[in-house]
Amino acid sequence: MSSPPPGPLLLALHSSSDTLGVAAQTLALEPEPARLAAFPLGRALSNQLLTCLETVLPAAVWPRLARLAVATGPGGFTGTRLTIVVARTLAQQLAVPLDGISSFRLIARRLHRQGAAPARGPFWLLQDLPRHGQVAGLYAADPQALGGIAEALPPCLYRQNRDLDAAAERAGAVAAPRCAAVPELPQDAAELLVFGQDAARRRLSAPWAPVLPLYPTSPVGTGV
Repeated sequence: MSSPPPGPLLLALHSSSDTLGVAAQTLALEPEPARLAAFPLGRALSNQLLTCLETVLPAAVWPRLARLAVATGPGGFTGTRLTIVVARTLAQQLAVPLDGISSFRLIARRLHRQGAAPARGPFWLLQDLPRHGQVAGLYAADPQALGGIAEALPPCLYRQNRDLDAAAERAGAVAAPRCAAVPELPQDAAELLVFGQDAARRRLSAPWAPVLPLYPTSPVGTGV
């Protein structure tokens, strides 16, 4: 890729699936077109992450990073953790904000933008986990929310259908449509840029320390 345009930069990393998504853009009210790339690395992510990152944004320009955004999952343990570690390290060393956004929220925004999710009212995103149950989150378009999408219920593991039905009843979202949570890269990395740009415009504080991976199948106190 050619050299990025001058000015402060926003970097987005997404590895909550077998594909690494990297996106970079100028951090501005009218940003330059995004630089996007997807790398179907699978288990090779740990060895090739930094190399792939440098193909989109060379290390020589990393000091120009003014904000970062990273997908926090749910996703694979190793892949999600690695990009979050890299994002946290860069944010700490450069003393810049780091926005952590769930991969489901990114999917929700993309589906809404594409007209594949309701323009109004809540909708569920679901992902089947064989032998575990379903991971589900509840979303709705909201112009006041970051990125224009509110996460009414963050992604959580529901081991039985009746558990999800009970959660829907408590949230008043029994009739809400249910959509499949299928990540698409690099499109979802581009959605991360939207959240990062919006957070910058709102001048939101985003310390790196609270940004942690979402592991719905963790045996320690998660799931329903």
